[in-house]
Amino acid sequence: MTEKILIIDDDIDTLKLVGLMLERQGYQIAVASNGTIGLSKAASERPDLILLDVMMPDMDGYQVTERLRSDPSLAHIPIVMFTAKTMVDDKVRGFESGVDDYLTKPTHPAELTAHVKAVLSRSIATPAAKAPEQAQIISFFGTRAGLGTTTLALNVGVAMQQTGTSVVVAEINPGRGSMALVLGITTPTGLTALLSRSLKDIHLRSVEAELVTHNSGVRLLLASYQPQEAELDDAVPQMEAVISNLVTMSDALILDIGSGVRPFTRPLLTLSTRVIAIVEPVYPSNIIARAVLEEMFSSGLERSKTSLALVTRERTSLNIPWKQVEADLGIELAGIISPAPELAQQAAQNGKPLVMLHRDTLTGDQILKMAETISSQLTLAKTL
Repeated sequence: MTEKILIIDDDIDTLKLVGLMLERQGYQIAVASNGTIGLSKAASERPDLILLDVMMPDMDGYQVTERLRSDPSLAHIPIVMFTAKTMVDDKVRGFESGVDDYLTKPTHPAELTAHVKAVLSRSIATPAAKAPEQAQIISFFGTRAGLGTTTLALNVGVAMQQTGTSVVVAEINPGRGSMALVLGITTPTGLTALLSRSLKDIHLRSVEAELVTHNSGVRLLLASYQPQEAELDDAVPQMEAVISNLVTMSDALILDIGSGVRPFTRPLLTLSTRVIAIVEPVYPSNIIARAVLEEMFSSGLERSKTSLALVTRERTSLNIPWKQVEADLGIELAGIISPAPELAQQAAQNGKPLVMLHRDTLTGDQILKMAETISSQLTLAKTL
């Protein structure tokens, strides 16, 4: 098979000359005139080797290398840094950022070919590590406010972690976060910090740096409760970039996307493996839920991957039977939750999820059963 080499250099003459040299040696060539295009080409072309210039206008070769090495799907590609610099410190920096070899401009064709062959032969002798399997995404979506969406997302995540599934819970709800407060964390900044970045600065390392590890083992990306940060609702590309990195970090990624329809609601629900729609089975909440869900279904959300979580806050005589709600909405039941405000308050005061502090209560048992149901649905979806 002919090896493919990607050349990233803002000097058009270099692109032409080096490309011609390597084509004459039988290599397939792809080119990019700056770092941003180079990263895109690396993702789409999947080259066997990258020749990378160090001095470029948008981002330098060191930055491009760091971005490549932080992406699990691209980190294995060998990189030869191609530069006019000869200082030892520059070469050291290149190797520290993840460069495999160094060439100084201008280079003789024989020297270029020798380095390329040597690096490619080492790469073949050391096969690339298999890219990590991506997590399945479970989104918790409140059909209206005040139904305990965040509490349910957090507790289901902890319950799944306790059964041996590695879990990341991300509170994608800028300016309306509450998860941190119920866990005793007073200054949540993770989501805000990431959504305020440019897309090129959202990568594996930057996302991982914003996660908080809870003593249950669950890792958390927490949203701020500062109202002014709700303006980040429109940072949908950044949200999608964050999620594309989070899915490489666990078996299950749970998204708390709050309630109501906001700019990010449709795209995030569409990305999900499973959507848990939280509904109160009383009038008029059931009518509101049907309107919201039908809007989502008409916008691309698959009905077949949506499940129903009923939160029964009223006395039994006022609740619409769950089978009727299931039939009216046309989605299957994932579980029924009986709110326990006193237990929830005690859990928050202790900075612990309810399923850890009150596992053997009715509500704790209902959450555990819902987590089992969701896990079963994910297993089924994985086999289809």
